[in-house]
Amino acid sequence: MGDQLILKETRGQVAILTLNRPEVMNSFNFAMLNALKAATEEIRFDPDVRVVIITGAGEKAFCSGADLKERATLSPMEVKKFIYTIRNLFTEIENLNKPVIAAVNGIALGGGTELSLACDIRMASKNAAMGLTETRLAIIPGAGGTQRLPRLIGRGPAKELIFTGRRVTAEEALNMGLVNRVCESADLIAEAVKMADMICETGPIAIEQAKYAINKGMETDLATGLAIESNAYWITIPTEDRLEGLAAFREKRKPVYKGK
Repeated sequence: MGDQLILKETRGQVAILTLNRPEVMNSFNFAMLNALKAATEEIRFDPDVRVVIITGAGEKAFCSGADLKERATLSPMEVKKFIYTIRNLFTEIENLNKPVIAAVNGIALGGGTELSLACDIRMASKNAAMGLTETRLAIIPGAGGTQRLPRLIGRGPAKELIFTGRRVTAEEALNMGLVNRVCESADLIAEAVKMADMICETGPIAIEQAKYAINKGMETDLATGLAIESNAYWITIPTEDRLEGLAAFREKRKPVYKGK
C-alpha cells in the first residue's frame, strides 16, 4: 500500500481517505490530485458510504499544499492546469452528495487549508497549524481560499490571514470558527469517526438535501435561500425513510434508514 497516493479504509458506512505522501508532508502533485479525484468519484456512487473523512498520513501534516518541487518544474501553462484541476476537485468535494469531515492532523497550509475549507466539518489535532500562506510566495490562494475563508470566518479575519500569510494554531482556528473541534492527536480519527457515525444514524436523503440547501442558500439572499430549503424539504416527503422515521418514533425503536 506504500505506493498508493490515496489510502481508503472503510469503517461501517464511513470511508476514510488518507493523503499518502508523508515524506513531503502530503503535498499535492498532479498524481495525488488525480488519485483523490478518482477516490471521490468512486465514493459518490457508493451507496454503502454515507460519510467521508479526509486526513493525512503520518503525524506531522494533513497537507502542506502544492508540491513546490514539482511546481518549480512546471511551465506557466502547466501551473494554470494544476490550479484549474485542484480548484475543480475541491469544488467536487464541497458538492459531494455526502458529508465530508476534514481530520486535520498537523500542518495544513495553502492548499491544505483550502482542502479543509471544501469539507463540511473540520476537526483538528492540538498540533495542527493552518493558514493561507500563498501571498508569501507572491501568489494568492487559487483553490477557493479567497472565497470560502471569508464565508466561514468573516471578511476581516480572512483578509488578515491571507494578507499576512500567517499560520494559526489549532486553538486560534477554533476560536475564529475555522475548525469545529480540537482533539488530542491520538484521538483525532476516533473522534472524527464518532461524529461520522452520529451522522450515519440520520436519514441519508435528508442529509444530502440539508447539505445542498445550506451550501446553495449561502450563495444567495434569504428569500431565495428559503425557496431552496422548501424544494429540498419537498424531496424528503415521499421517501420511505421519512415514513420509517415516524414509525420508529411511534414504536420507540431506532430507525433503519435505507436512503430510499
